[in-house]
Amino acid sequence: MISFLKPKVATTKIAPENVQKTYKRFRLQSLAGVFFGYMAYYIVRNNFALSTPHLKNELQLSATEVGLLTSCLLIAYGISKGLMSSFADKADPKRYMALGLLMCALVNIMMGFSTAFWMFAALVVLNGLFQGMGVGPSFITIANWFPRKERGVVGAIWNISHNLGGGIVAPIVGVGVAMLGSGHWQAASYQVPAAIAIVFAMVVLALIKGSPVSEGLPPLNEIIKDESDPAAQRKADSHPPENMSVWQIFTKYVLCNKNAWFVSFVDVFVYMVRFGIISWLPIYLLHVKHFTKAEMSVAFLFFEWAAIPSTLLVGYLSDKLFKGYRMPPAIIALVLIFFCIVGYWQSSSLFWITVFAAVIGCLIYIPQFLASVQTLEVVPPFAVGSAVGLRGFMSYILGASLGTTLFGVMVDNVGWNGGFYVLLSATVCCVGFCILTHLGAKELERNK
Repeated sequence: MISFLKPKVATTKIAPENVQKTYKRFRLQSLAGVFFGYMAYYIVRNNFALSTPHLKNELQLSATEVGLLTSCLLIAYGISKGLMSSFADKADPKRYMALGLLMCALVNIMMGFSTAFWMFAALVVLNGLFQGMGVGPSFITIANWFPRKERGVVGAIWNISHNLGGGIVAPIVGVGVAMLGSGHWQAASYQVPAAIAIVFAMVVLALIKGSPVSEGLPPLNEIIKDESDPAAQRKADSHPPENMSVWQIFTKYVLCNKNAWFVSFVDVFVYMVRFGIISWLPIYLLHVKHFTKAEMSVAFLFFEWAAIPSTLLVGYLSDKLFKGYRMPPAIIALVLIFFCIVGYWQSSSLFWITVFAAVIGCLIYIPQFLASVQTLEVVPPFAVGSAVGLRGFMSYILGASLGTTLFGVMVDNVGWNGGFYVLLSATVCCVGFCILTHLGAKELERNK
């Protein structure tokens, strides 16, 4: 690990009478830092999707070439999410996250000057690789500063950062085009979001803190007296495995950990359903259900934004009502999703199809974010990045690709019914892995 990215070592201790006040301030700063930082990652990722009509028209790229560029971004991000999250275990979270954001901004600036397909392909792959440096530090920071009993709410708050980031990209690009003119669409699409990302990289550096011990505070289990797993927290805070490489941490605490695999497969099948619905929603509603473009856009909007209130509510309920167990509310959401997919598929009413799409969007992010919170609790805190990496790699390379590609293959060969059978099967499989994950969490609780 290069010196700039090495974790901070505290040189002074916080006075005992200031511990609680300092801890509360630092953890709020850290949560705000990873929230705004991850939001900014989406600003310099989703802007590419908005630029594809310009790429097709202005640079004379074919639909196949545009689709290939999108696939390059998805695959590169999936691979990077696995590798970069593992490296984050040995790095200072704020510097690691800020560096990745700055590199994404730099790539976007270069995209603003690119005019050839091969140049865009190379830059899109680079952007995907650097995008993987955002999620690992986020989860590591949450694990460092928040006890298990609060991670449902905290994880929900962090999770809506990508909804917010993805939602504000269009206004940012739109304002850029209005200010610079349509002739400067590349600057508006890439360089304006890059400038905003650079500002947020500075915010990340200013706000995020490494861990309580690295900031001169006692270990988390001493600050929060009822920390659910004091042994693991003490090991992470007081005696981090400096002598272990990233690969050793990954193999010992993640690769051979059945619970890390269970929660990863929960995410795989969630991503199958999520991408299977959202990737094909425009075509399905326009050509099969005969929606107008305006009606389809409304359904798309509801699918994305309906997740925000439900995520916050279920995060709170998983902490308070389900006592830190994440999978029961995920299972309830998936059962409802199953019936909503049937309604979305079989209904012929514009109103009810829109309602079913909104409810699926409202619910599908619940098991996704609960799986991410559960990941923090099935490995020691110093292996969180590696576990997040495995889950992210599996969800994008396997889940997202099956949700888009396998659905399309079934539609071509069997018809739309075949595509929806794939989604229903994925929902059932997801419930099965949620049950296995829950049983694993209870087993870990008993072993403590």
